[in-house]
Amino acid sequence: MTDRDGSAPAMEPWEVFRQEKDGDPMRHGGSVMAPDAELATHYARELFGRRQESVRLWIVRRADIVDLHDPDLLQPPLDRSFKKPGGYVMRDKLAAARAAAGQAKPKARAPR
Repeated sequence: MTDRDGSAPAMEPWEVFRQEKDGDPMRHGGSVMAPDAELATHYARELFGRRQESVRLWIVRRADIVDLHDPDLLQPPLDRSFKKPGGYVMRDKLAAARAAAGQAKPKARAPR
């Protein structure tokens, strides 16, 4: 396989993500070197699918992956823990506020 000018096509890395069984998340399986998407697909199928260890493969050119490395976007300055499924833990917030104010935790009320 050669280009129009007679040279070999440039090999480039392709990342392979695989799913072991339906319902599982896609996980990075590795990478293959190939000149185009068609050969990358064949190589990925041979490496990650020949023993039926995967039910789905994603093959992505490494150059097409967007690397987001911005702390301001990944770790926003505002506390949004109340939006997490675990809920908003008031106990910790109250303890921090009392400590900052120098107040002790009030005593529990006696049952009537």
